[in-house]
Amino acid sequence: MKTTPPLLVLAALASAFLAGCQTEPGPFQPQDTTKYSIENTDKFVLMDRPTQISITCTGLQEPIRPDGRLEVIANIKNRENRRLQVQVRCVFKDEAGYSTGDETPWRTLILGENATEAVHFIAMNTLARKYTIAVRQAR
Repeated sequence: MKTTPPLLVLAALASAFLAGCQTEPGPFQPQDTTKYSIENTDKFVLMDRPTQISITCTGLQEPIRPDGRLEVIANIKNRENRRLQVQVRCVFKDEAGYSTGDETPWRTLILGENATEAVHFIAMNTLARKYTIAVRQAR
C-alpha cells in the first residue's frame, strides 16, 4: 500500500486554504498613470472595480482663486468604447491632510465613447490646500 508523504498533504491543504482567502481591495488607483503618477494618483481614487477598468484621470490643475480658495479641475477620461455614467465628488483637506468638512455632493457625469471631460470643484473656505477626488459607478 502506497502512502502520501505528510509534507505533500500539508502543502496541498495550505495552497487550497490560501487560494480561497482572497479579498477585493479598494479604493482603486487608476490603471493608466504613465503621465500623472506619484504626485497625482493619491488625489484621484476609483471606488469600485468597474470604474478602475473604465475611468482614468489625464490631468489635475489646482489654482488658488483670488479670494484664497482652492479650485480643482480634473480631466476625467472614459477608456471604454461605450458611453459611461459615473458619479464624482471632491473632499477638500487642510495642509495636514485632514478634511475641512467641505465635501461636494456626488455629481453625475456622462462620458461619451473615449471622451474626456473637465470637472471643476471650488472649496467653500480658505483652509483647503489638499483634496481627494472620488469616482464611482452611477447609482
